[in-house]
Amino acid sequence: MAEERYSLKDALFNAEKVAYLGQQFGAADARFDAAGFERDVMAEMLPLELKARMDLIARVLAQYLPDDFHAAADVIEAALPEPLDPTKTDDDFGDFIFGPLGTFVQNQGIAHFTRSMALLKEITKRFSMEYAIRPFLNAYPDQTRAELAEWAFDENYHVRRLVSEGTRPKLPWGMKIGLDVRDAIPFLDTLHSDKTRYVTRSVANHLNDIAKTDPALVIETLRRWRVQGEQGAKELDWITRHALRTLIKQGHPDAMELLGYGPDPAIEVGAVVLGAKHVAIGDVLAFDVEIVARDAAKLLVDYAVEFVKADGSRKPKVFKLKQVALKAGERVVLKKRHRFKGDATTFRLYPGTTRIVLQINGVARSEATFDLIE
Repeated sequence: MAEERYSLKDALFNAEKVAYLGQQFGAADARFDAAGFERDVMAEMLPLELKARMDLIARVLAQYLPDDFHAAADVIEAALPEPLDPTKTDDDFGDFIFGPLGTFVQNQGIAHFTRSMALLKEITKRFSMEYAIRPFLNAYPDQTRAELAEWAFDENYHVRRLVSEGTRPKLPWGMKIGLDVRDAIPFLDTLHSDKTRYVTRSVANHLNDIAKTDPALVIETLRRWRVQGEQGAKELDWITRHALRTLIKQGHPDAMELLGYGPDPAIEVGAVVLGAKHVAIGDVLAFDVEIVARDAAKLLVDYAVEFVKADGSRKPKVFKLKQVALKAGERVVLKKRHRFKGDATTFRLYPGTTRIVLQINGVARSEATFDLIE
């Protein structure tokens, strides 16, 4: 019997969840037709994908809530469960069934800034509203930024996180916003010293977004935070590593320096030794390389695979290999087994001559080629 595949959309938005949401509203307002709401959502939902399910629930909700947005907002607030557990500090995303409430607010409340902001602030304590805040950043950039500046000091860490997450320049699947990347730096200046990892992870992800267009701003900001000393050294090191991950893959010298990796360590690097010269798509290639330190050296070792593209050109993709600190005269042999997956949904492999390039502290030091075959 074929194994049943896990469905995220069915796990997050299903009949039980829709019934629960309807019951919350029915308990909050006796005029709300919970049975009718559930019936109308389920009549259309199952064939839809995840985002379309959220849009559907928001649309049907608008049919069952009062036409007046302020009255509808009062019902939504009354229907919300207790806020998420304030004793947790990370990975408490809440229940996705409340995500459509943000869609409702951005659709129905865009002309009602003050009430919408207050409502989003409450909803985000149950499920993050980083997508719903973005239309308001575009429609009311100055007012929304002023509101977020206050939220950055809120006692609820989900509200504080929204300030960073909602203003990310490259939020995955998020609406593009018109803010300059520098506009959110004052928020990050406040939030980087937060004691909650859920918040500081968002800060690091935000900086990683900025790094894709303005690396110098990220380096400047991280260096300034080090001097200020408002965050503990261990957590700031974590933020720095996470924020610089794209720049590290690119071998950015200032990013390497911030992490303590010098551009020219005193080492000798041997040839990349391949386990085979011909590798079929789907198979594994084993390789190793020897490194000898003439002086003590802190090394960040990555490898780039220069994949052949459909047009015959090559595109490198960087993979992590090893972080290692060597004493003077110490020798190490690093080994790796890389599987060339042929069924990835986001990256197609093509046969051809393929190169592996060993990068140490962001600098190419050794390489080898092989033939990727079908």
